[in-house]
Amino acid sequence: MVDSLGDSLDRALEGAFTRRIPQSAQAQMKYLVKQLKGTKAVAEALEVSQRTVEWYVAGKLKRPRRDLRARIEREVRKRWQPQIRAKARKKAASTDGLVVSTRARFGFTAAPGTTDDARIRDITQALPPVFADRLFTARDQGATEQQLQQIAADGLAQMYFRANNSRAHGLGVEFTDVEHIEIEL
Repeated sequence: MVDSLGDSLDRALEGAFTRRIPQSAQAQMKYLVKQLKGTKAVAEALEVSQRTVEWYVAGKLKRPRRDLRARIEREVRKRWQPQIRAKARKKAASTDGLVVSTRARFGFTAAPGTTDDARIRDITQALPPVFADRLFTARDQGATEQQLQQIAADGLAQMYFRANNSRAHGLGVEFTDVEHIEIEL
């Protein structure tokens, strides 16, 4: 399975958490009920019956099946420590930037006479805060995975291939066949 850039952004923000998420299904359900203000909203978010949510909250059900367990954990992680998440995002978008580690195929459009054959490269590159801000903003606005990859490709083109625009002016970079991508704050 190819890593998603959006999921990697979420994992990077989760790295700033100061406490673990609730571990038991009952504790996770109680947290979701509190956050979403009712069992009906939780049932809709998890695509289960309201009665099922009530049973988990009451402790009558304890071990959700694998797909439900994953949905519960995803919903809890999405809402866990929003202030810590916002602080980490603000720091990355204003002062620190982020680090992109990827294994992907890179091709180029450049001056005639140069090679533009795409090849697989392993790259780990720090990107400035402007690219962190662009990635987080695009993610919040519902950008597709392809759009997020294009923003990352623009950052890698500027910082890695053009050395912060000090060389290879006009070099266009194509970012395809992503095998792995990971973001760190």
